[in-house]
Amino acid sequence: MKQLLMCSAALIVVAAPSAAFAQSTGSIDFENEIVVTGATVDKGVAGVLLPDTSKAKAVLGAEFIQAQTPGQSINEVINQLPGVSFQNNDPFGSAGGTLTIRGFDDSRISQTFDGLPLNDTGGYALYSNQQLDPEIIEQVNVNLGTTDVDSPTAAATGSTVNYRSITPSEEFGAKMVASVGDFSFFRLFGMVQTGNFTPWGTRAFFSASRATNDAIYGGIGEIDKQQYNAKIYQPIGSNGDFISIAGHYNENRNNFFGSVPLRVDGGRVVGSSSANRFPTSKDERFYETARCTIPAPVAGVADVASACGSDYEYRYNPSDTGNIRINSRFTLADGLILTVDPSYQYTKANGGGTSIASEGRTPASSGLAGQVGFIQGSSSATQYYFGRDLNGDGDTLDTIRLLTPSQTQTHRYGLIASLRYDINDDNTIRVAYSYDRGRHRQTGEAAYLRTDGFGSEYFAIDDPIADVNGNLVEKRNRLSYAILHQVSGEYRGEFDALTVNLGLRAPFFKRDLNNYCFTATAGGNLRCFGDDAASTAYAAANPTIQGPQRRVFKYDKLLPNAGVVFDLSGATSLFANYSKGLQVPGTDNLYNSFFYAPDTEGANPQPETTDNFDLGVRYRTSKLQAQLSGWYTIYHNRLAQAYDRDLNVTIYRNLGRVDKYGVDGSVTYQPIPELMFYAFGSYLKSEIKDDVQLDATTVGQTAGKRESGAPVYTLGGRVQGDIEGFRLGIQAKRTGPRYVNDQNLPVYQTINGALTQVYGAKAPAYTVVDLDARYSLEKFGAPGVAVQLNVTNLFDKFYVGGFDGTLSTTSITFAQIGAPRTFIGSVVVGF
Repeated sequence: MKQLLMCSAALIVVAAPSAAFAQSTGSIDFENEIVVTGATVDKGVAGVLLPDTSKAKAVLGAEFIQAQTPGQSINEVINQLPGVSFQNNDPFGSAGGTLTIRGFDDSRISQTFDGLPLNDTGGYALYSNQQLDPEIIEQVNVNLGTTDVDSPTAAATGSTVNYRSITPSEEFGAKMVASVGDFSFFRLFGMVQTGNFTPWGTRAFFSASRATNDAIYGGIGEIDKQQYNAKIYQPIGSNGDFISIAGHYNENRNNFFGSVPLRVDGGRVVGSSSANRFPTSKDERFYETARCTIPAPVAGVADVASACGSDYEYRYNPSDTGNIRINSRFTLADGLILTVDPSYQYTKANGGGTSIASEGRTPASSGLAGQVGFIQGSSSATQYYFGRDLNGDGDTLDTIRLLTPSQTQTHRYGLIASLRYDINDDNTIRVAYSYDRGRHRQTGEAAYLRTDGFGSEYFAIDDPIADVNGNLVEKRNRLSYAILHQVSGEYRGEFDALTVNLGLRAPFFKRDLNNYCFTATAGGNLRCFGDDAASTAYAAANPTIQGPQRRVFKYDKLLPNAGVVFDLSGATSLFANYSKGLQVPGTDNLYNSFFYAPDTEGANPQPETTDNFDLGVRYRTSKLQAQLSGWYTIYHNRLAQAYDRDLNVTIYRNLGRVDKYGVDGSVTYQPIPELMFYAFGSYLKSEIKDDVQLDATTVGQTAGKRESGAPVYTLGGRVQGDIEGFRLGIQAKRTGPRYVNDQNLPVYQTINGALTQVYGAKAPAYTVVDLDARYSLEKFGAPGVAVQLNVTNLFDKFYVGGFDGTLSTTSITFAQIGAPRTFIGSVVVGF
């Protein structure tokens, strides 16, 4: 029952799965062997645990997670760990955010859920608004600078985030959480635990949630999120063997909001509306996006596309994601353990805005006159050409604005199998096989806008517009297969006070890519035609442009890791670790390389690799746990966008070597059960080794500079008191300055003929304070009932939220506006 109610979350943290510091069942099984099961020190302190491994790792358990806002993204929760920096786009976890760990952006961080890789199979991005409901997360652990040897990831050049769902309770029960808050926030979560319902101890849980709120900025958008989860668990015998089958489905229907050009220039308008600038004060945050109506078309008149619907706040960002996963453990013989984790994932998602479409045909400037299709980057603002009446006025003279998101559908199959053998009490080996296959379909259909400027469909692919010949007009048209076969091995030896870990990953990556469009520039501009005749004609007229084709890329590399833990005393240990990381080039980079003829240098992007070193000291008792680690990462073949002098276009450029180093530390102290203190901090230094070509005449002065987008330092902590059923917590996080570009220089633009500084070199540091309070009604005879209050950004700090760094000093980076102070009240009922 205690695992169901989570009112006494400390007890949940110490349940049997509490030692699950790794991602797959095999990794958990291997690491559990070094944990003294049930020992007080391994329970952590108030939900914060520092496992005694050779890796720099930190774990947050249910006690810490449940104190946060109900429904909150787990990526916001880990913002309370050293080295982690997350900027949440809203206070509720439903609108996405920007994550870095030790300066690695989210496309270079591997995130897993019960062993499933969550990074997008194409570009490796993470989507923080699609994570598991926090009420059913048992724990989250972060490897600050390395990954597990059986990890099926193409993304992790640096850190990993692993979290696991709860195991169904042996007792029947139910739980409901109802929350209301600012911005019309309403969320309802419910869960039923079956308890044991067969003689063999079979048990299950089922949960569902729904959350809605108004977009916190813009005044017109809405967010609607629902999620469903189920797990059935069958123990086998009494030695820890089991089979678990689980399912997950998450649906988001979101509007974008709050992403504006990063500039401080006296409020100068830089876009189509006064909302299209960075606010300079708290009062300006709550801008109102203008509502509009698309004019009715006029027969016989060349109607011009309306701007209605073009503002950022009109855009949808919908997603449907789901998975089925199996975790299992079998004892084959004394000391011989087999674990098998198969899975399937599905994704349907899009993002993007609108484009101008013509009822006519392609002009001569497009490279092929008189056709229908998609022409990107031509001299005209028009990109879609349909050759037919689109607005129903009886002529084909018009241009109109259409909904044109980038559509993605993915089917992904995975398997992690592991065999562990205990040679004796002090020596253990493990071999593993990992498989990952993602079918990644990327298209760009168009759909109509309603008269109020919003899309007629969340997914344009559900009702796409065809051209005069009945073919769909696509702004991209790709079919990709991302395939991984990986074998790995791991050894652990215990020699009195010394524990040694040695591991080796051997991944074999294959990228089977099919591009059905012409790649006109190295920056990825496309020409897409719906019929073979038009494609043939365009190829004949443009023989130097690479046309539709298939290319296969293969990458493989041996990735060693080694670590030691030396026990100085019963509480103090030293640890050190080395690991080699790898990131295979993402889909966009590889498809951009289609611009180059096969077998040329530009057609074969190189993978990124890292050499990661950690050295630290750890102190662990039942009341005090502390860790301090220094780290150094050597980054090879760092990819970024840059200007190509010969081609006069922007392409992906290999920046060569980048060095990163820093220090992370945390301390948790609980002098008495009713009081807890937690503090953490980190410092990061990165150094780009080479200068980069920015345009035809300018070399960017990047050598010796820091990478943009990552904070120089972070500091934070939490104080929590718990007396007679009343718990009060206050936590703070200070995020240091972040450079806007890789040259570490201010941003300039030409305004009224003069070069003018519109933003500084850094986004300034900021501090956000959160408060949470919870009161249990147990003393009134209702042990499963509690009320909870969460206040995020307590002092209403105005700050720059998440943004992507850039190379240029003359391009304006778009940034999210930091979420304002928000109150959320919740009622928890369980039995």
